[in-house]
Amino acid sequence: MKISNHSAVPVYTISGSSTARPLPEWLARKRKRSLKNDPEYATRIELLQDFEFEEASQCVRVSDDGQWVMSTGTYKPQIHTHYLPHLSLSFARHTISLNTTFLLLSTDYSKSLHLQADRSLEFHTPLGCHHTTRLPRYGRDLKYDKRSAEALVPAVGVNEHGNGEVFRLNLEVGRYMRGYEVDVGGDDFVSSGGGTLQGGIGTGSVNTAAIAEDSHGLLAFGTSLGAVEFWDSRSRGRVGMLQSSRQSSPIEGRQEITALEFDRSGLGIATGSSAGLIHLYDLRSPAPLLKKDQGYGYPIQTLIYLTSSTSTHAQTAEPKILSADKRIIKIWDQRNGSPWTSVEPAVDINSVAWCKDSGMILTANEGRQQHSFFIPQLGPAPKWCSFLDNLVEELAEDPNDPNAFTSQKPGDVYDNYKFLTMQQLQSLNLAHLVGTTSLLRPYMHGYFVAQRLYEEAKLIADPFMWEEERHKRVKDKIDTERESRIRGNKKVKAKVNKKLAEKMMERVEREERRHAKRVLEKGGDDDKIEDANVTGDTKEDPTGSLLADPRFSKLFQDENFAIDERSREFQSLNPSTKPGPIEPTDGDGRKLTAVEEEALADTPRPDSDESSEEEEASSTKDSGRISSVSYKRSGHRPQQPQMRITSSRKPQKARDRSFGSRAERSQLKRTNTSTVVGEREITFAPERKNKAQKVENTGPHPRRDKGRRSASGNVFRNM
Repeated sequence: MKISNHSAVPVYTISGSSTARPLPEWLARKRKRSLKNDPEYATRIELLQDFEFEEASQCVRVSDDGQWVMSTGTYKPQIHTHYLPHLSLSFARHTISLNTTFLLLSTDYSKSLHLQADRSLEFHTPLGCHHTTRLPRYGRDLKYDKRSAEALVPAVGVNEHGNGEVFRLNLEVGRYMRGYEVDVGGDDFVSSGGGTLQGGIGTGSVNTAAIAEDSHGLLAFGTSLGAVEFWDSRSRGRVGMLQSSRQSSPIEGRQEITALEFDRSGLGIATGSSAGLIHLYDLRSPAPLLKKDQGYGYPIQTLIYLTSSTSTHAQTAEPKILSADKRIIKIWDQRNGSPWTSVEPAVDINSVAWCKDSGMILTANEGRQQHSFFIPQLGPAPKWCSFLDNLVEELAEDPNDPNAFTSQKPGDVYDNYKFLTMQQLQSLNLAHLVGTTSLLRPYMHGYFVAQRLYEEAKLIADPFMWEEERHKRVKDKIDTERESRIRGNKKVKAKVNKKLAEKMMERVEREERRHAKRVLEKGGDDDKIEDANVTGDTKEDPTGSLLADPRFSKLFQDENFAIDERSREFQSLNPSTKPGPIEPTDGDGRKLTAVEEEALADTPRPDSDESSEEEEASSTKDSGRISSVSYKRSGHRPQQPQMRITSSRKPQKARDRSFGSRAERSQLKRTNTSTVVGEREITFAPERKNKAQKVENTGPHPRRDKGRRSASGNVFRNM
């Protein structure tokens, strides 16, 4: 795919040679092996099979259903019909004479009317040429009025009354009706064409015609005098005339009207002259709204209003017009005439056709191959070649590629697009745009939508979105300011009694939250937020004052002022406070590491010292510290295998003879009278026996239970 225009709106040449050199068949066969080294031949793309003629093409038309393309060309005079879904040539048919122009009378290719160069009209069907009729004079253009089923043929020369004529062939009756008599010029530029010959130089003629099919149905005929006459097909009379603002003179020559086109509303009309000038008129005013120069001075051949069948916001805001002469195709803005993009092939252009609701343009030209151009920003690719969208997007993925269809900077290819799925499009009421406009670019399982369109659609679907977004931004701003004030060295300064400092900080934070909530309820304006921030900063901070006050500095710095949460006085004043975990230390007061704590917890104790260990454990829990003797006695022994039982029940604590613990234990027994709910995991592992256990087991009378009291009153019996 070659790019034809490196402007902000590039144009891709899908098919067609960039040069006018035709390659003869005998030379192609002779140089078949050497053609692989020809870059032009190696990089060619054949979008449609045999989309070419031996010498040149004359006219091209696309059917209304968008599935057929018919084109005429030479040499020899012939007709080619392509079936677009198959991307192939359906049939080719030869004719007797050269074709001037033709029309598709049906929605497909089955009925076509051809104006030939030998003053004849040919009706073609899928089986061949159905009927041929002769014209009194040579025709210049061909139009079909669907309301009256008449074929209109503007002709050259004058009749017996000295007026130009537009022939009417009624297809329902099957005969010529009385034509429209149009005023045309003569050889002397003064008379009304009397005495002029049909083939003479400067002969007056009706060059072109246009029909407002989508609106009022007026007929417009452009003449060699540079005037446009409007006729009503119902009354068969002239209803108005539009005279060119510039008067013709014998020295400068006449500016004939060579192209006409109505817009969809029927109130505007575009005229193209033989000098390459384009004028836009409103039928309610004789003065032109806009004047556009094509630039090369050649007669304008084609004028097309690029309006799709479904109007969109972008197309309504930026309507475009296509104008073409034999040298260049230009697309420009209908409002101010600013150029949008252009295509300038290396061969002369004879006809231009636009595939509706897409960015595809087909041409008939003097070269052997017919051209097809694709403009991604004009519209999506047609359904019969939808793969072009993926190819163009792959080219556009590389931002450094000059073939990218966007004019954005590198790295900003999809920054202005939002990816939406089909469900999201339906929620935003944008599902009707799928396949009808270029605003939605298909990609994988969704579509890329312009960010501006997405925001407008979301605002329409949810009118209160802006207010919610504003509240969210205000809240984020307040949270950011609050975090910046709280996040400091306050927590770091408190070496002792950190819980007390954190509790006071939380109290300050709750106050700030309440204040921010009040600001949001009042509207959350920026000035109110600033006032809230100022008041929040100037408000007395008890935590900061206590930490900075030298009278209370030792409360958070000196360990002698540390609050013992396990003391009876603290628990009586704060009954709901749960004491924190005890940090074990060694004999020197150093805190134990995680590995040492794990080894200390998993170290088994011998049965001979069971009583002493129970006393140490009870004394440890009472005092809240681990003695250095118990830590040294562990000796960092490796972990011994033992049996562990894990269940949903909490492990039993050491024996505690305080009244509070007994009451808590009795209440716990009442609540846990039901069966245990949950899973139990029991693991059995062999346990190493100690020497003390061996000695005790080998005794003559091993004691069955140490903790069991004897029923006998004899003290010496159990010794």
